[in-house]
Amino acid sequence: MARKKPLSLYRNIGIIAHIDAGKTTTTERILYYTGRKHQIVDVHDTKDGKGSTTTDYMEQERKRGITIQSAAVTAEWKGHQINVIDTPGHVDFTIEVNRSLRVLDGAVVVFDGVAGVEPQTETNWRLANQYKVPRICYVNKMDRIGASFAHCVKGIRERLGANALLCQVPLGSSDEFVGMADLVAGVGYLWASDDKDSVWETVPLDEIKARLTFGASADNAWIADLPKLRQDLLETALALDDDAFERLLNTGEFDPAVLKRCIRQGTVTGALVPVLCGSSYKNKGVQQLLDAVVDYLPYPGENGGIAMVDEDGHVVGEQAVTDDAPARALAFKVINDQFGTLTFCRIYSGVIRKGDTLLNVTRGRKERVGRIVEVQADDTREIDEVRAGDICAFVSMKDTETGDSLADPAHPALLERMRFPEPVISVSVEPKNRNDVDKLSTALYKMVKADPSLKLEVDQETGETVLKGMGELHLEVTIDRMRTELGVEANMGKPRVSFREAFGQTVEHTYTHKKQTGGSGQFAEVTMIFEPGEPGSGVVFSDEVVGGRVPREYIPAVEHSVKAEAQEGQVAGYEVVDFKARLIDGKYHDVDSSALAFEIASRQCFREAQKLSKPKLLEPIMRLEVVMEADYLGDVIGDINRRRGTVSDQGHKGSSAFVQGFVPLAEMFGYINFLRSATRGRGTFSMEFDHYQEVPAGMVEKLMEKEAK
Repeated sequence: MARKKPLSLYRNIGIIAHIDAGKTTTTERILYYTGRKHQIVDVHDTKDGKGSTTTDYMEQERKRGITIQSAAVTAEWKGHQINVIDTPGHVDFTIEVNRSLRVLDGAVVVFDGVAGVEPQTETNWRLANQYKVPRICYVNKMDRIGASFAHCVKGIRERLGANALLCQVPLGSSDEFVGMADLVAGVGYLWASDDKDSVWETVPLDEIKARLTFGASADNAWIADLPKLRQDLLETALALDDDAFERLLNTGEFDPAVLKRCIRQGTVTGALVPVLCGSSYKNKGVQQLLDAVVDYLPYPGENGGIAMVDEDGHVVGEQAVTDDAPARALAFKVINDQFGTLTFCRIYSGVIRKGDTLLNVTRGRKERVGRIVEVQADDTREIDEVRAGDICAFVSMKDTETGDSLADPAHPALLERMRFPEPVISVSVEPKNRNDVDKLSTALYKMVKADPSLKLEVDQETGETVLKGMGELHLEVTIDRMRTELGVEANMGKPRVSFREAFGQTVEHTYTHKKQTGGSGQFAEVTMIFEPGEPGSGVVFSDEVVGGRVPREYIPAVEHSVKAEAQEGQVAGYEVVDFKARLIDGKYHDVDSSALAFEIASRQCFREAQKLSKPKLLEPIMRLEVVMEADYLGDVIGDINRRRGTVSDQGHKGSSAFVQGFVPLAEMFGYINFLRSATRGRGTFSMEFDHYQEVPAGMVEKLMEKEAK
């Protein structure tokens, strides 16, 4: 079957932002204006559990009024197929943004017009930089009291380091917000009302000043500056085309088609980031946002293909996005429910049909494509084939997990993998019913397989099953989803911090392992230097033995044992990180030496050396932002200091005050209860992992006692 629509008419985009910036509300409007649904459901209307937005369909999402799981929907706009992924804004679910950005060609970054650039926006922006995803900025909520387009644009330029290109500016703000001036088209759009079907009037830019006067001087200043703002846009965009720029300078004229082409070129390459504005809730600006998605964001493959790598992750080539190549796809999300497994995939090349067999190159196992579905949030539609550029889901794949590469068995290729954050918090989990032990194990395995930011361990001392994740909410939602999706109920223990350990100083140590009990004995001696490394450097092993004092065949055993022993340190049994282990000398015996003997010697050498190094306990430090009314600022700052935190910045966002700082995770459990009480329910906070830091010497014992309770 031939391709129905050329690749140039496809857009794979994500909606990303901080929590409560309006991503899901914007997605609802996109689906309404593209004709995919005929009724708009607002997020605040779903908490009674009777209705849901299209993309927030899970029970946990309806109850909390937030997005927890990214959801894919498809829409048509002016002949283009737009595949949209609505992503969560809460830091505990950053993994959803991570894996979505990995497979998308472009993103719409939504900003709260009052709050501006918020912490999770910065995190998402860094992820988009990492995956080189072109972006459009959409300043939402211009109808809210305290909305400031200037504050938002300043944050985009200064905090995100983006070359923001103002393509629209707002006409009014707060309850006077009536539309926006389109600097590209040279016109203003004025809405008659807030109704979802309200029409807008198109007014030439030079007539806007005579038509509109606002109560706020800042709003009138935007109108006064329209001629200059448009000239700035023309010069910045047309600078990408020498002939067009020269024509503009000499005659003041330009070709509108060339202008759009230049903005598109700048957006696709990352040189420019178009900035638009509107109010999704008041139904203003969403159609213009859709136009910008079509005009400026790339189609699949326009910004290059996907890197192919070897088993060590080194790039060995690039796979172009084309039908005329072997089938290659990346699994970026797995959903488990009572009815089976859905494996979401982005197809990078070739054609995959129902009944085909693919090779999971990551795991070396073959998977049969039984059914292929197009996903519309929680609804699916069966299709017979998918092609390069498509996003789809395969039903009931047995061995494929998030980040795995699928390919034509005759032409295997590993695609560049995703990078996932390490969990920072853990809880013990046990079944509510003693007879459900096996069911709980199966359910936990399915949840961990679907979410790579979860990890499962068994505590060797207590025998407890331990679930690790990104935050209290993340773990709470996981346990709740096991109940609703898999029918398994579990009890969750007290949250615990994932501490780390490190060498305190450089240590050189020799250990000799000798055992003689009749027959052949065991003998191995190793001399190693252990050095503290830079944060994030990991465990580095180097073989510096000369003269064959440790035979080559035993070196891998030494390296393996050091890395294995680093999983459990000597301070409190936590993983030892960021050190260099140098094997500099050793001794062996022709008869009694073996790989096992050298492994035992290396393990003991590591244990004793870590104790001798004055080891350090490291704790996760979280980046915190609290937003509240200015009256409560002193109480919030005082509490941060009491929690061993430091304040890095404070100020005002619209009518609210904010505090930013760094606080140990161990001090932040139950913080929401304090904040609600201190601010009379008006304060909000966001928190994300930033780095590991040494625990002050006097606090180690106290923290360990707290963890043991």
